[in-house]
Amino acid sequence: MKATSARQSGFTLVEVMIVVAIIGLLAAIAVPNFVRAREASQKNSCAANLKQIECAISTWGIESGQKTGDPILRVQLFGLNNYIRVEPKCPADDQTYDLFNVGDSPQVACKGAFLGHVLQ
Repeated sequence: MKATSARQSGFTLVEVMIVVAIIGLLAAIAVPNFVRAREASQKNSCAANLKQIECAISTWGIESGQKTGDPILRVQLFGLNNYIRVEPKCPADDQTYDLFNVGDSPQVACKGAFLGHVLQ
């Protein structure tokens, strides 16, 4: 008769704890970098929106004979048949951009780490 040994396969508690510790360490490194990258992406997108709005204001001002200091009319900038089809919003917190007068840069007051984008 042959003797068989009862051997159970599987992971020990120490092996599982080491794997969990490694995963936790990788998550602790990756999450802050992901948050920083997301904020930088939102800031770049907001700056691109500001540039697009400023170009639309300039084009509208030239074509409609506006002078520096004249108020900006949103209705003539945004719409299906106007310079920008859909009015952009800041991707950080969904705020609309503040438009003042022709010649002034559009602005937005964001709630993120980068408060108050202004086109340079």
